[in-house]
Amino acid sequence: MNTQATGKILLLAANPIGSQYLRLGEEMREIESGLKRSTNRERYSIATAQAVRYRDIHRAILEYEPHIIHFSGLGAGEEGLVFEDETGAAKLVDAEALAGLFQLFSGQVECIVLNACYSQYQAKEIARHINYVVGMSQAIGDRAAIEFAVGFYDGLGANKGYEFAYKLGCNLIQIAGIPENLTPKLITKQEIASSNSSEDVHSIYIERPPIEDKCYNAIVQPGALIRLKAPQKMGKTLLLERILDHARQQGYETVKLDLKLADSSTLTDLKTFLHWLCVNVSDSLNVSDKVDNYWQESLGLNTSCTRYFQRYLLSNIDSSLVFAIDNFERLFEYTNIFSEFCLLLRSWYETAKQGDRMGKIWKKLRLVVVNSTEAYPTLDINRSPFNVGLAIELPELNQQQVQEMAELYELESYLEEEDLSQLLKLVGGHPYLLNEAFANLKSQEISLDDLILLAPTEQGIFSYHLRQQLESLQSDSQLKESYAKVIKVDKPVLLNPEITFKLHSLGLVNIVRNDCVCSCDLYRKYFLARLE
Repeated sequence: MNTQATGKILLLAANPIGSQYLRLGEEMREIESGLKRSTNRERYSIATAQAVRYRDIHRAILEYEPHIIHFSGLGAGEEGLVFEDETGAAKLVDAEALAGLFQLFSGQVECIVLNACYSQYQAKEIARHINYVVGMSQAIGDRAAIEFAVGFYDGLGANKGYEFAYKLGCNLIQIAGIPENLTPKLITKQEIASSNSSEDVHSIYIERPPIEDKCYNAIVQPGALIRLKAPQKMGKTLLLERILDHARQQGYETVKLDLKLADSSTLTDLKTFLHWLCVNVSDSLNVSDKVDNYWQESLGLNTSCTRYFQRYLLSNIDSSLVFAIDNFERLFEYTNIFSEFCLLLRSWYETAKQGDRMGKIWKKLRLVVVNSTEAYPTLDINRSPFNVGLAIELPELNQQQVQEMAELYELESYLEEEDLSQLLKLVGGHPYLLNEAFANLKSQEISLDDLILLAPTEQGIFSYHLRQQLESLQSDSQLKESYAKVIKVDKPVLLNPEITFKLHSLGLVNIVRNDCVCSCDLYRKYFLARLE
């Protein structure tokens, strides 16, 4: 920060109706009073905004032009930070959206503090554009959040710089006798840039032969349909990107539609959804939106969508088109859309088998459908795209593949064979958990011994993932009771086939013949302390 200039600080707070009460007003008062007492108080000015709605963020930045933005409130890990909507209810804003917003102000904003639980994920994304970002690696209590804020801004008030201020904030938590001093994490733009020079935790994909070759061979077949499925964070989207890259190398056009980006207004009914789909595919192909020219509602919604693809999109491209739909499970809960859309995709696949003029057109289209197995669709087998084409279920990594991942992180000299065996026993071959472990070991944020010791606790690096799994179990009492039986014994357990399927779909068990065994020690230790 330029020590001669005034540092403008924007304090934002959100505590939506129905959410946990936070002492946000006290935190803001402590920050303001601390800066007023500082020797450099004339260099700082403060603006505050409480009950912040998601639309208020950019307006406050445009109005006040801050150098530092401090957010106090709630975080939900990878799902986002919690702001308010027009009614005062909770509105999640995810990391990608926040990073995109702050990128627009990266020439002005120097530092962002996300004083909210589990905000480290957002901090990492934002730090791609902002020089200094503080996020919380796990839940943080009100007292610890306030102590950190006091120390951080006391440090800035003494003109000590962001890194010193961060360390002072952490130290103040420790001095207060609160065991949360390791929760705040400072992430710098420089660190993110240097980590991207190798391979990022989210971009490392380890091949699992012969899966990749099967996909590459399938996608070049006329009218192909590939179905990728696995529990969350097993590498489905990264494999999808490789398939799309292979298709582009063949000269094909490619379109990827991520259903996570479809907001609730898009999913109100089938017509709105299909319109949204057609417009997005048109945009991806860089062609004009002419949906209204081909849409004839009297023929039916699926027929209108088919006309648009057949008569406009497919007829006006010379190459094949690979249309990939990621996070397809988003539609499972929207039964008014899901069944009809599945029927539509199935009809496109079947039409491509025909030998007539229409079949020739539809042979250009190759479909890739990607879904997480945590959700379970119910659909007539004759209407579904889930029982045709090439089905790929991503397995966990084997020991050789884990060794390959360690080498990509340049940890082969740091981790001995016994260390890798310990990690495998802890997390199994789960790609995401291994990536997180290797990334933390690479950055030297934690030692292997501490990582293993803290792993099944709320202070461990896997805490957010574990809480998600816990929520899945607690939402189904039968599932919870059955899993408790599995983790309490060291031998395979025979369960109801439907329960076995659901636990396996969550990645919580491996199946040995017809029986279930806990998939890793991490789950066993974590859930033994939480399932009664």
